[in-house]
Amino acid sequence: MGVSSKGYPSIQIEPMRVRDLDAVLAIERASFPTPWSRYAYLSELLENDRAYYVVAKTHDRRVAGYIGMWLVIDEGHITTIAVHPLHRGRGVGRQLLEAAEAIARERGALRITLEVRVSNAVAHSLYQKMGYVDAGIRPGYYRDNNEDAIIMWKELYSE
Repeated sequence: MGVSSKGYPSIQIEPMRVRDLDAVLAIERASFPTPWSRYAYLSELLENDRAYYVVAKTHDRRVAGYIGMWLVIDEGHITTIAVHPLHRGRGVGRQLLEAAEAIARERGALRITLEVRVSNAVAHSLYQKMGYVDAGIRPGYYRDNNEDAIIMWKELYSE
């Protein structure tokens, strides 16, 4: 990837590397009540051949956000997405989703799915604007507070 994305003019989308993990983990801690561990990310990056992770970097090479996805047969599953609080509302999340969708399409996926907290109206709205549709509820999905998740799907070739 590495090309400048539309929207936030100075953002570059690149594969996540081990050297990005300190910044990713800082965003993780700022974004989630139960953040993933360094070990979880190392396992995804180094051991999971179905995992694809990318970062959004600013003009000065700082990680502004990241997204992870598993590809299983013909479906993509977004495992995580977060944007640094200083970069929210600037289109970084949209660019990360677009990058994940492009990877999924390139590797033959027909559909992509994700879960979002029922209380996360901002993310839910973004996903809807990008063509994801509500498909159900996972009761008690989030372990930190037993909150339900909305399951969302997008057909990658219906556009």
